[in-house]
Amino acid sequence: MFSLPAERTPAFREEQNVPGTLIGIFLETVARHRNASQFLRRRGERWESISGAAALDEVECLALGLRALGVRPGDKVALLSETRYEWAIADLAILANGAVTVPLYASLTAEECRYIIEDSEAVVAIASTPDQLVKLHHVAGRVPRLRHCAHFDPAPAAAARDLSWEQLRQRGAAARAAAPEAFRTLVAAVRPDSLATIIYTSGTTGTPKGAMLSHHNIASNVAACLEVIAIGPADTALSFLPLSHIFERMAGLYAMLAAGATIAYATSMDQVGANAVEVRPTVITGVPRFYEKIYARVMEAGLKESGVRRRLFVWALGHAEARARARFEGRRLSWSAAALAAIADRLVGVKVRARVGGRLRFCVSGGAPLAPGIMEFFFAVGIPVIEGYGLTETSPVICLNRPGRERPGSVGPPIPGVEVRIGAEGEILTRGPHVMLGYYHNDEATRDALRDGWFHTGDVGRLEADGSLTITDRLKDLLVTSGGKKVAPQPLEARLKASKWVSEAILVGDRQPFVACLLVPNFANLEAEAKARGWSYGSPDELVERPEVRALYQAEIDAVNAGLASFESIKKFSLLDRELTQEAGELTPSLKVKRRVIAERFADVIGRLYSAHAA
Repeated sequence: MFSLPAERTPAFREEQNVPGTLIGIFLETVARHRNASQFLRRRGERWESISGAAALDEVECLALGLRALGVRPGDKVALLSETRYEWAIADLAILANGAVTVPLYASLTAEECRYIIEDSEAVVAIASTPDQLVKLHHVAGRVPRLRHCAHFDPAPAAAARDLSWEQLRQRGAAARAAAPEAFRTLVAAVRPDSLATIIYTSGTTGTPKGAMLSHHNIASNVAACLEVIAIGPADTALSFLPLSHIFERMAGLYAMLAAGATIAYATSMDQVGANAVEVRPTVITGVPRFYEKIYARVMEAGLKESGVRRRLFVWALGHAEARARARFEGRRLSWSAAALAAIADRLVGVKVRARVGGRLRFCVSGGAPLAPGIMEFFFAVGIPVIEGYGLTETSPVICLNRPGRERPGSVGPPIPGVEVRIGAEGEILTRGPHVMLGYYHNDEATRDALRDGWFHTGDVGRLEADGSLTITDRLKDLLVTSGGKKVAPQPLEARLKASKWVSEAILVGDRQPFVACLLVPNFANLEAEAKARGWSYGSPDELVERPEVRALYQAEIDAVNAGLASFESIKKFSLLDRELTQEAGELTPSLKVKRRVIAERFADVIGRLYSAHAA
């Protein structure tokens, strides 16, 4: 069986006295908790523990090293790196200077990096690996303000303006020896209203915009979230989402530091499962795609069994899901149903939990809507998933489900100190200490987003009677058919992506007579099925055209259409013969679909879906 984190008491809230600056959060946790394993990172075949004191020593030396390079309060420092321990240390060193961190996704191209570095007016850029440093070399000559490049890992092709991590540390150590109080003097000058970071939005609808967040914006969000979810020094978090994304940065770094938790850095996204078994985390933050993949793997493994094993899997999952539904509905199970659920947990839940270390108290989901069925599945296997909602511009959390009162399909009520209301066209508006200062170098976009004291999210939703918020769609993503009917694509797409056969789903139909859909198959599962059934094919495009494959996906479409009004049901679909990629510009670094790019890239495919009707 499993337990949920309890609602924290007022006394617990008073213990969590979160400082007003992000560097203050770090200094406070080092002094208060003296954690011998503040951070964990994989080195070769073992996990290395790094104490809070050792991490502080690195932050201090790097901060003074940056100072020696001429970095001053308000200067921008770009950070191009995968999620790793050094990312966190570099960020804290930048913030200690009163400077501004400008994160760059590791997946960005050199040209995309150039745009952000130039627009943000960064004077120093830090890269993680030699490959990332090469991107900066392509950029450096075309961005006059960029004075220095630094790098974490040894780089054989380093240029004259490059400095290694160790060289920066040595410069800082020398500065500290000359002026022992220099670091504390720098930190004391950082104010809560100081600009902490400029985070460029992922650009699903156009050119990225730089959201300016202050120390107070993010620190207030940390404090409010820790009032809702109980995290403490006994917890271990496994960090694997991009720290360039505000969700992982706030929740996976600053909130964990404020709570005194240990932070372990996954070696890569592909190794999250293996790392979880080794580290045995108690808390994980993830995006819906992460949970969807786990769900698909568990279902595939269970349904691949034959005979008694398959029937036991289906039986156990059914009873486990019944327990989860009873919890959501506030019902107590009968004695017999509870006993059957306990047996089901031993058959399925224990095994699933073991795959993520066996100690998970809960997970947090954000970044996009989580399908209710996926949330129900995780509760069924004994892994509570707490869904929240927010944006880069809101530091990021606006709403968060309360542990013990979770509702699939809802993102919960606003967190303490945050206000939400529903504006024109159902748009979600919010105000409070979490709202950004504005967009860097973009007054027009700032005026459009911040009106009458409220931030306009661009999302559509409704407030329920109990004060919780339900997201229904993106304002700009709403499809308006030629008959004037409005269709919200995201809920239908989420239901399709819950299928083991579907990797991605994109609804189309704006200004068209009906709704259609582009589907990206889960090729691993589809090819395995084709092999098992003896369906011959020479290439992916031949596979997706087979009538048996079309029939398989039509069944998925039919299941989603069941119960829908005629105007919102999916009338036609097309199977794409390849995955969507960031490299092709079809996905953002946070793996959101760029709808405008898809509409342009697959215009011929979409056109064929409507050609017969037009004729």
